[in-house]
Parts: sequence; structure tokens; C-alpha cells
Amino acid sequence: MVGIVLAGGTGSRLRPLTLAFSKQLLPVFNKPMVMFPISTLMMAGIREIVIVTTPQDEDLFRKLLGTGEELGVIFHYISQPEPNGIAAVFGLCERFIRDKSVSLVLGDNIFHGNGLGRELSKYTGNIRGAQIFGYSVPNPEEYGVVEIDSRGNPLSVTEKPLNSKSNLAIPGLYFYDERVLEISRMIKPSARGELEITSVNQSYLNSGELSVSILPRGTAWFDTGTFENLADAGTYVRILETRQGVAISSLPEIAWRNMWITDQQITELVSDPRYANQQSYLLQLLR
Repeated sequence: MVGIVLAGGTGSRLRPLTLAFSKQLLPVFNKPMVMFPISTLMMAGIREIVIVTTPQDEDLFRKLLGTGEELGVIFHYISQPEPNGIAAVFGLCERFIRDKSVSLVLGDNIFHGNGLGRELSKYTGNIRGAQIFGYSVPNPEEYGVVEIDSRGNPLSVTEKPLNSKSNLAIPGLYFYDERVLEISRMIKPSARGELEITSVNQSYLNSGELSVSILPRGTAWFDTGTFENLADAGTYVRILETRQGVAISSLPEIAWRNMWITDQQITELVSDPRYANQQSYLLQLLR
């Protein structure tokens, strides 16, 4: 499976911060935002990750993340000239997808919860169809929404409905089989002129191949595209890290626990400026 982090867009809800700087490079407490969705893919066991960003920001992401070699992963980079819809990303990444299944995570979405990696790793094998998630929210009109029946089967997917039949928002994390490339070519732009991810999900629903899982109770999900949510996410990470003595979304720790890097390699990462604020924590792991 290849993973895609969509880290482009204009970040209009976070202006003026994003007038001169990528939203996904803003700090969430002590880490750049983009490291959190990357960690989600790594926890699911995905080692080949495409970072999709804007032409003006690509070099900044390359400088921050490098090749991924020190983590036992591969980072590719692609520029998206225009933010013409989430589903457009599949065509951009065609040469990396080819006949592989795909996991897509939005670059401003943060997930955290006990056992989340084990849960997500179920979908990185031989997935058939599409897998999306549901998360109960009080304001479903601000999100894509999935309606399910009493057995948990999806009945409908709707983009930002005015009068929603469901309070289950669809977080920005999706798993698709290799047909997503063909399906994304067939969908039509919406009234907004964008290729909507909801249209991709609708296509799988129409063929009876869309599955929905409710994220486990206790799982935290933040869409950090607003000032309020960005602040809340930073507070959440700060409280957990300082009170529990853990590191949230530590890329070296995830790589080490996945046995992609050795004890010696994680020792070498202690001096890497990318992880300067994790030095004592990484050394403590080895003790």
C-alpha cells in the first residue's frame, strides 16, 4: 500500500498565518502539523508515502522531512499547482499508485488513540473496495457525513449536508483498493468545480463496496484547519506529553517499534535536528 498525505491547499481558514507559510508546517505544540498525519500512515504499517504540496512549499517539506531513509521509509514529493479537489490527488500520484492500494490522509487531520495503529493496520493488506470511518460530531453540516443502518452498513455519503440525517462525520483518512485511480478519473467536478472525495466514496457505495468503521471510543480526531481546532490540538498534545511522559506522533519511535530501524539507528537520530525536542525521550526508550 502507498500512503498519500495531502498537504496542499491555500489554508484560507487560517489566514493571515497561511498567506506566506504552508498550513501543514504550522506547529501543533512541539511538532510541525504534517508529522501527525505521516505518523498515522506509519502506525498503519505504510512505508512508502507521497507528500502532495504546493509548488512554492515543496522545498520546505523536503528540507523538513528529507528522504525518510533514516526512518526506514520512503518519502516522495509532488506539487499540486491548483487545489482542485481532494480526489484530484490520485491522478497526480498515478506513477506511485500504479496497481497498489492506497491510503489517503489529509495533512491537517490528527488522529490519536490507544491501539489506533493496530486498528488501521487491518486495512493495509489485501483491501477490497473502500474503507472510511465515522466520528460522532455535534456539527455534521461542516463535514462530509455518512449515514449507516442498524448493522453499520452505509446508506449514504453526503458533503456538508444542511439537514443531516446522521451525526457521523467522515474524518480525513481513507483506504482504497487499486481501482481508486480508475474511479477518480470517471467522476465529474462538483458545483464548486472540484473533484470531491465524496464522489469517490459514492462510487464505491453504488457498487456495494464501501465499508464504514466507527473510530473507537477514546480516539481523538482534530481537523486543525481553524484557529480554534489548531489551538485545541496543541493543548491536547501538550497535556498528554507533559503529564504522561510520552511523545505523540514521534516518527522515530514509530519506526523503531515497527522494527524498521535498529537501536543503533534510533541513537543516531538523537542528534538529528528534526527531532531535537525528543532527544531524552528517544534515549529513554532504549533504557
